[in-house]
Amino acid sequence: MYRKLRDERKLQNVSSEKMKNLLGLKTNSAYYKKERGDIQLTLREAKIIADYFGKEINDIFFNEEPSKMDEDNTA
Repeated sequence: MYRKLRDERKLQNVSSEKMKNLLGLKTNSAYYKKERGDIQLTLREAKIIADYFGKEINDIFFNEEPSKMDEDNTA
């Protein structure tokens, strides 16, 4: 689900261990579940991650392309 998050983490060469610690999680598995979208990140967690990478929340967690619904409503 959060492909941009995973891509940014790998691009910056940041381990899941570092991310786990950054968010105060107990296990790497807990972090991976959040990164995959199995468990939702809180807004606070998203802000911590965005700040860590020096980016805006939108840059990491939202798709840049309009959704099909957005396209249908522009008529």
